[in-house]
Amino acid sequence: MSILSMKAQEKFSVNVDLKTEPTDKVDFNETNAGVFFSRTISSKSSIKNTLSYTNLNLSYDKDSFKSIDQLRQIQDKFEFSHEILNAVKLIFSLTPTANFQHNLDFSDLSLLGSFEISRQLNSKTTLNIGASRTAIFGNPKFLPVASLNYKINENANLLVGFPDSKISYSNNIRNKFSLNNSFNGNFYNLDVQNNINNNAVKAVLSQMTTSFEYERNVEKNWFLNFKAGYDFDKKYKLTDSKDHIVHDYNIGNGYVLGIGIKYKQ
Repeated sequence: MSILSMKAQEKFSVNVDLKTEPTDKVDFNETNAGVFFSRTISSKSSIKNTLSYTNLNLSYDKDSFKSIDQLRQIQDKFEFSHEILNAVKLIFSLTPTANFQHNLDFSDLSLLGSFEISRQLNSKTTLNIGASRTAIFGNPKFLPVASLNYKINENANLLVGFPDSKISYSNNIRNKFSLNNSFNGNFYNLDVQNNINNNAVKAVLSQMTTSFEYERNVEKNWFLNFKAGYDFDKKYKLTDSKDHIVHDYNIGNGYVLGIGIKYKQ
């Protein structure tokens, strides 16, 4: 697997990511490119925006249906944060996304997003609770989100929550290690003509990923990232317009490998 990433420190970033997730029946190879920026509007408000493009290539074993070779996504996440009280913030995000096979159409557009309240309990602990419209289980749906962020010391940090949890450690300014667990997934609208079943209108993927990541500051603004992990309860299905399963690939679990390069300015 591989990941390429160029990213900005706190105000701007560009990234290119490559990732591979082989399973017994289907191999998933993903390329992602994105641009991120953030800006402080006032002493209490800030914005962030991430524009990304993802291309997912699929390779099947000889006994599997081979109807889909590529899936694509264009996504723009806009986030607004505002402090309403001392140590209390509102965080609101809108994420227009286009998920498609080969031909982009207006019907491929969807709107995701989230609304959270962030409360800093003390100098080391922050609590976030809220709700989001997300595709982490494949189809877009509203789900609760919650996290507790605890700063263990100057070098270590702990995040416990849903859908993401992470513990990170940095032994110096050049190295960062993290152990992550996340629920993640996506959906893609299929072209009108597909060669598996005319009733299939959507490809649905989901899994829980546990991974270890290492980031190295190699020179000034350049960073390398390496990732190794495992996907649990990995699913890949085709569904009809009523979300009934047309075909289940029964792919089973698989490992994840990645490499990344980041530019931070």
